Amino acid sequence: MLALPACGDGESERVIDAKPEVAWPTLTCDPIAPAYCLHPYPSNVFTTDDPTQVTGRRLALDPAAIPQPISGKLATAEPMNTRDGFSPGGPILVHLPGATGDGLPPPDDLARSLEADSLTVLLDAETGERVAHFAELDLSRPDDETRTLIVRPVVRLEDARRYIVALRGISDGKQALAPSDGFRALRDKRPSNESSVNARRGLYEDIFLRLAAAGVQRKDLQLAWDFTTSSRQNTTERLLHMRDEAYQLVGEKGSEYEIDLVDTSFETEHIAFRIEGRMKAPLYLQENAPGALIVLGDDGLPEPNKATPTYDVPFELIIPKSALTKPASLLLYGHGLNGSRDQIRAGHFARFMNEYGYAMFAVDLVGMSSADPLFIAEVLTSGQIQRLAGMYDRMHQGALNYLLLMKMMRGRFAEDPTYGKYLDPTERYYHGISQGGIFGGVYMAVSPDVSRGVLGVMGQPYAFLLNRSVDFSVFFVLITTTFPDARDQQMLVALAQSLWDRVEPNGYTKYIENDPLPGAEGHSVLMRAAVGDHQVHTMGAHIMARAVGATHLDTGVRPVWGLEAKKGPFTGSAYVEYEFGLPPEPTCNKPFTHCEDPHGKIRDLPAAEKQMDQFLRTGVAENFCPGAVCSYPELGGCKPGQNYFDVCLP
Repeated sequence: MLALPACGDGESERVIDAKPEVAWPTLTCDPIAPAYCLHPYPSNVFTTDDPTQVTGRRLALDPAAIPQPISGKLATAEPMNTRDGFSPGGPILVHLPGATGDGLPPPDDLARSLEADSLTVLLDAETGERVAHFAELDLSRPDDETRTLIVRPVVRLEDARRYIVALRGISDGKQALAPSDGFRALRDKRPSNESSVNARRGLYEDIFLRLAAAGVQRKDLQLAWDFTTSSRQNTTERLLHMRDEAYQLVGEKGSEYEIDLVDTSFETEHIAFRIEGRMKAPLYLQENAPGALIVLGDDGLPEPNKATPTYDVPFELIIPKSALTKPASLLLYGHGLNGSRDQIRAGHFARFMNEYGYAMFAVDLVGMSSADPLFIAEVLTSGQIQRLAGMYDRMHQGALNYLLLMKMMRGRFAEDPTYGKYLDPTERYYHGISQGGIFGGVYMAVSPDVSRGVLGVMGQPYAFLLNRSVDFSVFFVLITTTFPDARDQQMLVALAQSLWDRVEPNGYTKYIENDPLPGAEGHSVLMRAAVGDHQVHTMGAHIMARAVGATHLDTGVRPVWGLEAKKGPFTGSAYVEYEFGLPPEPTCNKPFTHCEDPHGKIRDLPAAEKQMDQFLRTGVAENFCPGAVCSYPELGGCKPGQNYFDVCLP
């Protein structure tokens, strides 16, 4: 931080009083955190007045402030500037040179962040209540000079709400860091040559008053600022508009379809038919290709492509042998990261379908399917982060295709003269694993056709999950090559979250069961996580469970902060943990790699299959593990006596 200037002259000692007034200048960089241009982030000084928006604000990120790639190509932020506030679950970032993690509220003691003397404070400006979080230094890269301090909310923030962030007592290991000249001028009512500082004196009187009411004294502050979260409307209106308009376009029975292949030789012990076909769907993209953007009308909402109003969406359906005597329930499947619809061919699914009476079907989640990684890699290599909008826009089409597939299956396909008789259109459910469990948080918040779903090894938001997942290592190699400064890397993740919210669970899970979105009432989900997961950290699963308002089904593993635990059985959304004897999960933002990855182990457990079937059919969450303890250390792959090092050590 900047050193304190010498005192003693009359000008520096002059006190400047101001009345509280909430108003913000629009800045390119903020001198109260001069070590990095867009810090602190998010901040209302990176927005502008916009009375057409629900929040009255709109992001106004200056291209001059956006991290620029070594490729020499221009990175901008036009897509992010369509948001009327910041992500209600994204990271809060600031670079404090020399800062250590001493005394920061840790992820394994979340209640610490709510205590009176917490070094970091996240305050709801409307209610005056403190918000649970933890704080960490970015350990994803080895450079001590570019470590970002990250404050991570562990509850999903409210929409269209103003929040205040405060830091105090953060040290270099020996003494507290001094505030910047700009912030000290605001805190101590001293003169400043910075016009943006003088323009905010009324704003900061409001901030200091609200912090004081929460027990945080202005004299102790090293830094404070505020930000406003995006509105529910701005987050969800594009997808909901596409859903409602497309449903009208395809009619009550759903899309027309063609069957291309019927395979009667697949897993013949359990399966009667494996069917491949094509569904006719409205196309809301400029083209059917990775990176394609949504076509927007004059009202700013998506509209079908006039030149190509529909396109064929490949789907796959598997009907079990048990359906030959009793029609099978419909089970829409969400595939894993950058995967495809053919994942429903897994052998354990065949047995499960036949034993429990489900017909599984799927389409690719375009935007994050097997066709998309090359586009994503090319964008990351170029560094033109604005082009990532093509990934999120295409995911809107992918989400719509999921909605249309279920509508078609319970309507037009259920009347198919050959195969419709094997399906029960009154029994409709969703099951997603990994990325499908994550995306399931979106589907279950917007689907009019499915009221219960099971989300396996899931979490939110992506900005939290990425650094902690082994799956994204290859993408981070590209990011770190294109943006060598670790502060840029964390900023890019934070910027991306603003777009991801429109089609990831952080924007939707809050409305699965409580205050539901239009046309999607009466929903509940069963969420299941594997302790020690290498791909989706369970802290992200906890954030999702708290956002949903789920009850923790006690499986004898461990308590989860912020979730009420019950033995079961009970109805309503539930969160469940299974453990496999792995060492403690790392608390830093680095992937866990010890022993075998338990990410795919829950789905194969007989107790988990029985649990899923009961929840889908009845809405009852129950623990079927032996002895009511869901612990399977024999499946963890840990070697006895092995000294597993802490991945968070330098």
